[in-house]
Amino acid sequence: MGTEAMFAVKGKDFVIIAADAMTAFSVMKLKDDYDKIWEVEGKLFAASGPSADASNFMEFIEKNINLHTLRTGLKLSTKASANYTRNELAQSLRKKGSYQTDLLIGGVDADGPKLYFMDYMGSSESVNKAAHGYGAMFTFGLMDRYWKPDMELEEAKDIIRKCIKELEVRFVVDLGKYICKVVTKDGIRLETL
Repeated sequence: MGTEAMFAVKGKDFVIIAADAMTAFSVMKLKDDYDKIWEVEGKLFAASGPSADASNFMEFIEKNINLHTLRTGLKLSTKASANYTRNELAQSLRKKGSYQTDLLIGGVDADGPKLYFMDYMGSSESVNKAAHGYGAMFTFGLMDRYWKPDMELEEAKDIIRKCIKELEVRFVVDLGKYICKVVTKDGIRLETL
């Protein structure tokens, strides 16, 4: 768990993910415009952890999911993408170079929206709302209180705004700006909060 924050909410026909845009090393801020939310074949993968691990792991996952599609002509579902990612993360634990990467994976399939919470130890769970990083410590209660089934996009954006506001008030580190993306059956778009 690093000095970062990622939030995700599953709604009626969408998944929304927001992540801070800061990268840091030790006590130094290195960048404040880094996009931690990857777009892979119509799905969103938010990756946190050391920048090198998150970037290397996501590039590996992205290329292999694309390779699967090229070989078979079939796109992986969100569940299949999450299972493949979880397996690769778990396999890396057994090798010398494991990835210290936590992920939130969201997508919309024929049977509706899906959101997966995954940690660096390779555990994965299908959830309705999720958070990673130090931001999660302050915001799970808010998500539990305000999330409801069949949420509209504006309601989900309001939960994300409440989470960001809570961090601005209570967290000692200013994480700066956030990048927010939404995935629907029609594709992925950048969303303003």
